[in-house]
Amino acid sequence: MANQEDVFKKVISHAKEYGYVFQSSEIYDGLSAVYDYGQNGVELKNNIREYWWRAMTQLHDDIVGIDAAIFMHPTTWKASGHVDAFNDPLIDNKDSKKRYRADVLVEDHVAKIEAKIDKEVAKAAKRFGEAFDKEQFLATNARVKGYQEKATAILKRLGQSLEKEDLADVKTLIEELGIVCPVSGSKNWTDVKQFNLMFGTQLGATAESAMELYLRPETAQGIFVNFLNVQKTGRMKIPFGIAQTGKAFRNEIVARQFIFRMREFEQMEMQYFIKPGTQKEWYEAWKEKRMNWHLSLGMGEENYRFHDHEKLAHYADAACDIEFKFPFGFRELEGIHSRTDFDLGSHEKYSGKKLQYFDPEENKSYVPYVLETSIGLDRMFLAVFSNSLREEALENNTTRTVLQLPAVLAPTKAAVLPLLKRDGLPEIAEKLVNDLKWDMNVAYDEKDAVGRRYRRQDAVGTPFCITVDHQTLEDETVTIRHRDSMEQQRVKMDKVKGIITDAVAMKAWLKKI
Repeated sequence: MANQEDVFKKVISHAKEYGYVFQSSEIYDGLSAVYDYGQNGVELKNNIREYWWRAMTQLHDDIVGIDAAIFMHPTTWKASGHVDAFNDPLIDNKDSKKRYRADVLVEDHVAKIEAKIDKEVAKAAKRFGEAFDKEQFLATNARVKGYQEKATAILKRLGQSLEKEDLADVKTLIEELGIVCPVSGSKNWTDVKQFNLMFGTQLGATAESAMELYLRPETAQGIFVNFLNVQKTGRMKIPFGIAQTGKAFRNEIVARQFIFRMREFEQMEMQYFIKPGTQKEWYEAWKEKRMNWHLSLGMGEENYRFHDHEKLAHYADAACDIEFKFPFGFRELEGIHSRTDFDLGSHEKYSGKKLQYFDPEENKSYVPYVLETSIGLDRMFLAVFSNSLREEALENNTTRTVLQLPAVLAPTKAAVLPLLKRDGLPEIAEKLVNDLKWDMNVAYDEKDAVGRRYRRQDAVGTPFCITVDHQTLEDETVTIRHRDSMEQQRVKMDKVKGIITDAVAMKAWLKKI
């Protein structure tokens, strides 16, 4: 585990050093679990958002987007169930006075068991070499099977206890597993209790007339309350979807693991409205579509897995997560939920307004069912960033730090480097920058030896470096260096834009879906 912790520490320090993520209000010692995106971070974040948005709306004739307000009428949250049911199980350690999510403590314990399985697999792979069959090993090795059964049993019991709201059993489980406080090492726990995660605020000029409001804990409800507005103005026929990206706020008990769990975060959600009875097929279809979107970025099929929910939310009849292998283990990246007609039905009940669709084929009105896909933009950022950061040993016994971001998402697509700061080379380089900047983000760098400049661009994640040298003066050719392979090719200056565009254009990447 220590190795994973070291990797994660490097991810966090690299994110700060290269202008990706800063602690919020850092000069005032920061604000816990709130972060700012720096000059490179905001570009990467925007690119991820656009990659999702275009895949969702541009490539689907039946999906449109909206941007709903953060403030909503307070009855919205009563109807959605958030006022009564948006809780996390909370436990305190009496010795360290630290507060934890009880379910996360258990899940972290299971992650340690899964790490033991990974260790056994790595040992066996080393022992058997090319003859190693991972699937067979996992299915037949007694020790591994024991670990797997233990992990499954723990998660099943946790899920059942939470579903029954048997918080006493959650505490018993923590005690039986011998889980200690990560800070004090003590097993001296309080009882488990529920904690509502919504941030409250007020709307109004005076305290007496103010209306109690909440900062939205999710973006989905803004879609549901606008269902009829969009359906009628867009003349949408079922099945159709509404997509939205935006900020959400949760007063997390234990916000941790850098930008993985924050109090202010951004979601990318799509609610797909369907005919009742068709939810199972749409659930399977959207699982496949969303996994294909993830795989199109080339971050390794082995780093993703589906995880079915043991405990279903009060509104769902099926739910799973797409989990990603972060430096701290597999964790939820995206949720796919079959939400039945709970949301529209509940808003209809609380508002007294009909939220139904008239189906001309069936010649009747009904409350549509909903299939949801919901992904955290910040988590996706962390998945991309942590997966891309590598330390590579080179042939000359040196190492390089390289951020191998998918080229389509990289903040800067190319850096133009004049070999020297004289002989007219900077002027040619600047002309090339001015030509390219209309189509992509380009950097210009003339400081230090060219090798050092390459290393700097590798670390910041720039896919291409274009070097202007004395040969450029003679034949108008430049050197394009590829970040991942470090290979260099000599090309005509007028071919540069085409080569880079082919590699970074969203169109080419989206076609892989």
